[in-house]
Amino acid sequence: MIDGLELAERALAAVDGEEAEVIVHAESSALARFAASEVHQPTLVENASVQIRVIRDGASGWASTNRLSDDGLAAAARRAAEAAASATADPDFAGLAEPQPLPDVDGFDPDTSSLGADEQARLAHGAIDGTNGLPAYGYFTSGVTTIAIASTTGLRAEQRMTDASALVLAGTDDRSGFADATAWRVGDLDCRAVGREAGEKAARTADAAELAPGHYRAVLEPYALAELLTYFAVDSLGGLGLIEGRSYLAGRLGERLFDPKVSIVDDALDGRGLPKRFDFEGTPKRPVPLVEEGVARGVVWDRLTAARARDSQTSTGHASPPDYRLWGPQPLALRLEPGEAESAEELCELVGDGIYVTRLHYLSVVDPHEGVVTGMTRDGTFRIRDGRPAEPLVNLRFTTSIPELLRDVPGLGRELKLVNQQAFYDDRYPFGVLCPALATGAFAVTGVGGGPGL
Repeated sequence: MIDGLELAERALAAVDGEEAEVIVHAESSALARFAASEVHQPTLVENASVQIRVIRDGASGWASTNRLSDDGLAAAARRAAEAAASATADPDFAGLAEPQPLPDVDGFDPDTSSLGADEQARLAHGAIDGTNGLPAYGYFTSGVTTIAIASTTGLRAEQRMTDASALVLAGTDDRSGFADATAWRVGDLDCRAVGREAGEKAARTADAAELAPGHYRAVLEPYALAELLTYFAVDSLGGLGLIEGRSYLAGRLGERLFDPKVSIVDDALDGRGLPKRFDFEGTPKRPVPLVEEGVARGVVWDRLTAARARDSQTSTGHASPPDYRLWGPQPLALRLEPGEAESAEELCELVGDGIYVTRLHYLSVVDPHEGVVTGMTRDGTFRIRDGRPAEPLVNLRFTTSIPELLRDVPGLGRELKLVNQQAFYDDRYPFGVLCPALATGAFAVTGVGGGPGL
């Protein structure tokens, strides 16, 4: 296991007399894919990258490397210094973060960190076996992520975190069902139950019917709701979107915008999620109320956007990884507070007549300022009649306003589910959304797509 802070110290020492900051991002992970119920294409990753930022007269220069020798680090330090020398000073640069006490959090599990290939394959087979004979597609993955930061201000911060996920798509040419589960302790995952949920959903999707476009009442499972909240958050729940006017909350803070049942917080300290101690500037994480009983309360900030706000705003500990800072600060630990409904069936009773949505895909933002998102339902869409999920539906195209969806909420589920939002394409940084199932009075269906199936 890499010593992230030792590596950060060596990289900082390679910077010659300049104000500087070093970020180390390392992972040790494995991913066992399966298709047609056969485990194949095992992927093992051992990698560490070092980002060096040099500050010269208010201008920042960045360089990165995964050459961890002293020579490699020195070369990256020289490139960062050259970049700073040719960069333009940012008038809003607030300086590098000073050391602050960091919170203690959970988030590292020795059993998860020590999983070997045989154990990962066994867990993948458990997910496959749960589908009860339907072909299974998906993966089991687990890993250890290390983040370490050192700077010339004296800041030193390090965290090792574990995560494990199982995802199953069960189906044939004419039916499909989806389920997944994520936790930072592998002992909290029941891979067989994930497969069983996907298989049972798939078995109900044959002979799907079409549905006319229109506005429908709907029940959204946590998988679907987490995706919508994540897309809404990119522009509307961060400081950059607020400053630039793209946020739905711009000019609306303090107003009741959503149903009083809706309260949203970003809380990276919550042990039910994927806990973090600090952000990518070394600022301590803290819970940030975003919506309280329908009232917009705030957004998340990093040091740069807080300085640009010029209203005594301070960072809330939400600086993004260096490669994503153009997006501004992001709430990567969203939690939608639960309600009182004991089950999805109870939410269907509240809806009465409408649709039931398991999962979404092909999402994109149409109008960030109004929170309009488009996409398609998938792998478990049903018609609700008389308060009960009835016949299966084909995949439905939708273009819906997230604020409208959250403005009329007949009910929320009591159980929170952690829904993974990491795609595993880039450097591993586990994050997800904690949310319940939700009943809404406003979901806009715009057309139909293909039927369920692979």
